[in-house]
Amino acid sequence: MTDTHSKEVRSHNMRQIKSKNTKPEILVRKFLYSKGFRYRLYRKDLPGKPNIYIPKIKCIIDIRGCFWHGHNDCKYYRPPKTNTEWWLKKIGNNIRRDIENEKINTANNYKVIIIWECEIKGGNWQDSLLLKLESLLTEET
Repeated sequence: MTDTHSKEVRSHNMRQIKSKNTKPEILVRKFLYSKGFRYRLYRKDLPGKPNIYIPKIKCIIDIRGCFWHGHNDCKYYRPPKTNTEWWLKKIGNNIRRDIENEKINTANNYKVIIIWECEIKGGNWQDSLLLKLESLLTEET
């Protein structure tokens, strides 16, 4: 199957995709701030440079795009029909790196919360995130 866009158009489209300050990240950050949580962004000293780190509860929140991180059984993740082998290798490497970073962070006694892009697009994501964070808070006391 051939791409519906020219190589130049596809290249331009892919360059427009951000890795920091994405819409899902900003939604979660605004929500956390409104609930009184204070956090740090993209801590370089933590494996995987997580999107959000809440020092008070030693919690890492990683917000993952369903396509880029290969979210199984998700409507937002479909392997591309062109250059499939290359994309599957790239996404597979992302998945392996995510698993390794999560293991290291958990071993270092960080609480790790993974939020998928599709969870945020649903209607009750704020309630489920608040429940996850509240359960971590109650564990601490």
